[in-house]
Amino acid sequence: MKIEVIRIFNCDRYCISHIYIDGSYVCDGIEDTDRMLDDTMTVEYIKSKKVYGKTAIPIGTYEMTIDIVSPKFKQKPYYKNFCNGKLPRLHNVKGFLGILWHRGMDENSTAGCMILGYNKVKGKVINSQEAFEKVYHKLDIANRIGEKIWVKYSRTY
Repeated sequence: MKIEVIRIFNCDRYCISHIYIDGSYVCDGIEDTDRMLDDTMTVEYIKSKKVYGKTAIPIGTYEMTIDIVSPKFKQKPYYKNFCNGKLPRLHNVKGFLGILWHRGMDENSTAGCMILGYNKVKGKVINSQEAFEKVYHKLDIANRIGEKIWVKYSRTY
């Protein structure tokens, strides 16, 4: 499965993306501000520019899994009931650990993670649970058949 996260807007607090799965638009995302990092940079450089909990992950391609229980989300009733606390997680992101995709509303809902929803309100996403479930079901199908999930981040600005 190929997921594309195309960042379309960036400001000093957040960035907005369109998210495509296998070429079809599925939803939008909001992350912390994009500090113009990419996966060709050294870990040391990335860490020197990163502001903890306030930085979008570097542009690049990463593997995603949905089979690791999140210590942070496993006891939250919604995630416990919906996915047994197993959230979509990116792997091998230089300078970052535990990058998840989950529901929320704005950059205050994230600490480097991707918040799924629909960008119908400036600086926010709405209908986040709907978007999260839509994406999760597609990821779950790929996971069940043993298909690798790859996420490519890019920007248009």
